[in-house]
Amino acid sequence: MERNTVTPEEEILRQRLDKLGRLREEEGYDPYVHETWDVKQSLNQIRAEHDDIEVDQHKKDVPLSVAGRLMTVRKQGKASFANVQDETGSMQLYFQLDAMGEEGYRFFKKWIDAGDIVGIEGHPFRTKRGELTIAVTRCVLLCKAIRPLPEKWHGLTDMEVRYRKRYVDLIANPEVRDVFRQRAKIISSVRKTLEDHGTLEVDTPILSYLAGGANARPFVTHHNALDLDMYLRIATELHLKRLVVGMMGRVYEMGKNFRNEGMDAMHNPEFTAMEVYWPYCDYNDMMDLTEEIIRKAAVDATGSTTVNWQGTELDLAKPFRRISMVDLVKEHCGVDFDAIETDAQARSIAEGEGLAVEGNESKFKVLLMMIEEFVEKKLVQPTFVMGHPTEISPLSKRDPEKPDYTHRFELFVCGSEVANGFSELNDPIDQRARFEDQARLKAEGDDESHPFDEDFINAIEQGLPPTGGLGIGIDRLIMFLTDSRSIRDVILFPTMKPKA
Repeated sequence: MERNTVTPEEEILRQRLDKLGRLREEEGYDPYVHETWDVKQSLNQIRAEHDDIEVDQHKKDVPLSVAGRLMTVRKQGKASFANVQDETGSMQLYFQLDAMGEEGYRFFKKWIDAGDIVGIEGHPFRTKRGELTIAVTRCVLLCKAIRPLPEKWHGLTDMEVRYRKRYVDLIANPEVRDVFRQRAKIISSVRKTLEDHGTLEVDTPILSYLAGGANARPFVTHHNALDLDMYLRIATELHLKRLVVGMMGRVYEMGKNFRNEGMDAMHNPEFTAMEVYWPYCDYNDMMDLTEEIIRKAAVDATGSTTVNWQGTELDLAKPFRRISMVDLVKEHCGVDFDAIETDAQARSIAEGEGLAVEGNESKFKVLLMMIEEFVEKKLVQPTFVMGHPTEISPLSKRDPEKPDYTHRFELFVCGSEVANGFSELNDPIDQRARFEDQARLKAEGDDESHPFDEDFINAIEQGLPPTGGLGIGIDRLIMFLTDSRSIRDVILFPTMKPKA
């Protein structure tokens, strides 16, 4: 005997398809032909406008016309209840034979199920139990849902399913919709702050023959007509700085970048970033701008400069701490890199701290290793980490007093990088030399080294004015401002491995 392998969802799907066929055959009714419904109120609007209704009071002189998805249906004899949800909220519905007429009530009871999308006409009243409700006079089936609501309408909790079927997640978990509404507010706020400073939004290529502007591994594709390998962009920096050369003034771009790297709670291969470049400014101006953007976004999205992320209270009103990498390692590890004279000394200290070294690391590479291993996770409140070594900052201007370091910063919050910025390198001779160093590293097997971009050097040979640049990881910023645990919680359709 063969074992029945039909799942409960598949059985409900079969039943719904059968009901759809009978609906069309017996009633001559097609639930997919409706093109419009005159929605006159949202459910939240009804709550706001009729919250004063008293218990057992009907407002029959207030006509309502709403539309939404039935989340629950409790069919009884001559009176039934349901819960309808639209994009703003939910509300109870009361179906009654006398109010709807025999034919209307019969159609509701026989053909309409939880998950269906309906148009509702009626009036507001408050039940004896005190719940604001719509007394239904007309119910029109606008779309038949073939698949059932998740987990028998008690919510969707499996994170893997929620990410793969975001459309179901949004139906089952209204708080998820709220996160993405906050996301929209944050993005709008960032744009407004930049535009209030006279910054022009521009678009630059997503496909390019070089993947520059950051040290990261790109996605590779092939252009058939040109017979040319091309790359999805990893950053917008080099094109935006070309626009500053071209006298476009203050410019910014917000859009998708792509990095062929690992995935975890803070990383998705496709992510949203914002980069901005202001001529005649430096990295101090960019740190000031970063604080302003984040504070205003917090207020616009949450109403406060104090936010809570996974149990940690973040105070965004206070000036963000600014401290160099060298001083941070001295503070947390007791090691003074200014006193280290050779690479071998640095590697010896690293080994003493338990770090694995290969034997060819410079002292500046060791400094970065110690920051990543011992310091970053301790940077909870917003902190600007400054003074990055020149050898890991190929596009940053040198510190004239300490030329082995740059005028660069990274902003860390709760142990994760949120922003990166610097005074832009505008010396074409120095830029060429740094690109050559990066090309050497790439030839030695470093896939994330910056490619040599001759056209970019040509551009800054035309003259790039002193410029401050800033990049913000928009998804991570949204995570912290919406108390979201994972970057996948703030990306509508995160990257997922297909099911086998």
